[in-house]
Amino acid sequence: MGNDSMMALSENLNAQFDGLVEECMSSSQIDLSLYQEYDVKRGLRDSTGKGVLTGLTEISDVTGYAVVDGVKEPADGRLYYQGYDVNSLVGNDMSKRHAFEETTYLLLFGELPTDSQLKVFVDVLESLEELSGTFVRDVIMKAPSANLMNGLQKSVLTLYSYDSNPDDISASNVLRQSLQLIAKLPLISVYNYHAYRHFTYFDNLVIKPPVQGLSIAENILHMLRPDGHYTQLEARVLDAALVLHAEHGGGNNSTFTNHVVTSSGTDTYSAVAASIASLKGPRHGGANLKVQQMFKELHENVSDLADEDEIRDYLKKILRKEAFDGSGLIYGLGHAVYTLSDPRAVILKDYASKLAKAKGEDAVNEYLLHTVVERIAKELIMGRNHVLKPVCANVDFYSGFIYSILGIPEELFTPLFAVSRISGWSAHRLEEIVNRGKIIRPAYKYVGCHKEFTELDKR
Repeated sequence: MGNDSMMALSENLNAQFDGLVEECMSSSQIDLSLYQEYDVKRGLRDSTGKGVLTGLTEISDVTGYAVVDGVKEPADGRLYYQGYDVNSLVGNDMSKRHAFEETTYLLLFGELPTDSQLKVFVDVLESLEELSGTFVRDVIMKAPSANLMNGLQKSVLTLYSYDSNPDDISASNVLRQSLQLIAKLPLISVYNYHAYRHFTYFDNLVIKPPVQGLSIAENILHMLRPDGHYTQLEARVLDAALVLHAEHGGGNNSTFTNHVVTSSGTDTYSAVAASIASLKGPRHGGANLKVQQMFKELHENVSDLADEDEIRDYLKKILRKEAFDGSGLIYGLGHAVYTLSDPRAVILKDYASKLAKAKGEDAVNEYLLHTVVERIAKELIMGRNHVLKPVCANVDFYSGFIYSILGIPEELFTPLFAVSRISGWSAHRLEEIVNRGKIIRPAYKYVGCHKEFTELDKR
């Protein structure tokens, strides 16, 4: 068959596929008025955007309102891990080194560790950090993905084959598996990045093992950077970011996914892979990358970044779906729970300021631009959408900026979220297992119509 015939066949198949797409779109469309008619909580949220209560947890508490004389009013956000305010867990001591490990202990065991308990816990994690050369060669180096979250999923699922007892879902075995994943995910993330860069852009391939005695944050910077060097401030800022991303209640998409999958009785690796799949989405863990991409386009489309009116005009175009990705969203602004402020964003904004000053004038200017966009975007969103609650910057608004000035590549933004959130996922999985909840099975109401079957030759 000649090339012309092949091209004609291809065009014909494309036309047929386009027809299938139209049929699929048409058959999948549901009348949106039916959601209101049957009082269906889309996205498991009520009409005010509040999440529908589907479970109980002692792991963390997220509050965005205060109750005054029985009436809910907007308030500065609060985030508690096992009852402790996250501000106290992050702390202000710039020499602190193992805040993330301490937080992970708290999430898993319910109380803050003593000095000796933390030392033992850190020693246990260090003993589990190793990835065999065989695993790195056969799993991480094979078919690296441009989106590293898929590489994380593949690696986590393959760890099942390296586990002598993978399907045992007793609390003791799940805790063992969880500690291994907490220890190994930083290596898996960084190694997947190096493999991707090597095979895609022919970068030098340097795989460095973690160093005993370093914190997880320090080892990430050590393994990522060619010279392995970092400052105390850089490590402290990354450590704080890991703490702030470690947990956020049982209702966030990836943690709820873990609850749902765990409730079926499946293995730890499958449950974590499912959570990673959820976190990959730009509406969840991928949002900080969207923020950075949005700022790149702002740089390209605003001629004078000192002109607030020009910045405002560009942000208006984003809201009108005339700029950036056409979604009409200014990423990093707004939250389902928080009103006046997201405590994680407040903390990261302070760390971003400190880090920018240490990095120099360009970093300071970029930080100041973020603060200007934050202020203007809040005004525009509230004015345009007539929202019933205040709009605040969320954790994604400054986390991507921090990662950027730390020299962390964008490909690692969301994997670093997973490196942190694995602590929360593990705590929630254990909570689901220990309490032996029912398999999670919400209902969907059928709104189609029943039909009589007809034979093929009579349709």
